Amino acid sequence: MSEKVLQASEVITPFETLRDGLVWVDAAGRIAWVGKASDLPEATKELPHEEYAGKRLLPGLIDIHMHGGFGFFFGEGDLSKGLHTYTEKIAFSGLAGFLLSLAAPTAAELVEIIKTYVHLFENDTFVGSQPLGLHLEGPYLNPEKKGAFDEHWLRIPDLKEAQAFMEVGKGWIKQITMAPELPNAMEVAAYLRANGVVVAMGHTNATYEFAAAALRGDFRHVTHTFNAQRGFNQREPGVFGAIMDSDDVTAELICDTIHVHPGAIKMASRCLSPDQIVLITDAIGGAHLPDGVYGSLGQRVTIKNGLVLLDNGTIAGSTVALNRALYNAAQYMEYNYRQVVRMASYNPAKLIGLDKDYGSISVGKRADLIAVEPGGDVVMNQVAGRIVYQKG
Repeated sequence: MSEKVLQASEVITPFETLRDGLVWVDAAGRIAWVGKASDLPEATKELPHEEYAGKRLLPGLIDIHMHGGFGFFFGEGDLSKGLHTYTEKIAFSGLAGFLLSLAAPTAAELVEIIKTYVHLFENDTFVGSQPLGLHLEGPYLNPEKKGAFDEHWLRIPDLKEAQAFMEVGKGWIKQITMAPELPNAMEVAAYLRANGVVVAMGHTNATYEFAAAALRGDFRHVTHTFNAQRGFNQREPGVFGAIMDSDDVTAELICDTIHVHPGAIKMASRCLSPDQIVLITDAIGGAHLPDGVYGSLGQRVTIKNGLVLLDNGTIAGSTVALNRALYNAAQYMEYNYRQVVRMASYNPAKLIGLDKDYGSISVGKRADLIAVEPGGDVVMNQVAGRIVYQKG
């Protein structure tokens, strides 16, 4: 890999906005320098330049909650072929990396799926967006708020079962979603957090008081805020009220304008700081394919005009790409663009403990860089200094 300099009308680090900014990428695919064109080091002036006039240069995006796309559902079918194909195809959305969100009918099946993915992570090379680990969405979810899950897949939290997941996960399990009100949930959450896992509250019918207590304890994150959780009432603020009343937890948002109304997106931005919000897609296996009927979590879903529905009318995941979710958030949130970019890059990287390498444009970090048009489309995605996608 050769050294090069990337130049754009704006470089969003995302803690600073540099107009007419440049990024020097070294031969190892790391960021050697970032600044304004007027301050370009003499040593770089003879290097190849990639110019993105009228574009913004952002850090590569990170999606910590997605179930698949392009016909591949994580945990189903040929896991190796599906993951390799997915990493290549999803690069169009500007992803530098992502977590695979998994679920399975039984603990034994989930253990085998985890084993397979860990083997792939540790032995294979991926040419596009990089898999960064696993997110287990369940099986410890409340059937009353099961969303698109088959309730037969859901169980009471079990410490020995969780320990088995962690043993085969070998450090690759970064996040687990649980309902805190279930029996044994607090014990399991304490074990998971002590072992470096982000414990996320989700698919929960907890009261305001219970949810607030959980968020002061080992539950430090919230899965798809507003969705599959007890709603707000003026006499019982519910899970949403507990989230809005928390100062240091992080909360996911699916900004597809289907799962979360633009008014609710705006409200969340008024109640939570830009450091607390994490943009996700919750994309399913049928995402980025034509409208039609597909499989999802063992059930049938119909996709039409971006809306994903089970046969009973329940919304079942999304089809949005993270670059489009970022664009939507920038339209409706009461934060500046730089702060919103942080929600899709630095915030998720920090949450799962990978911000040393991922999530921002700064010296020493991986050269994960994307060039974005004003309308939100990605025109270039560079992962560790290597271009993995170019529009057209």
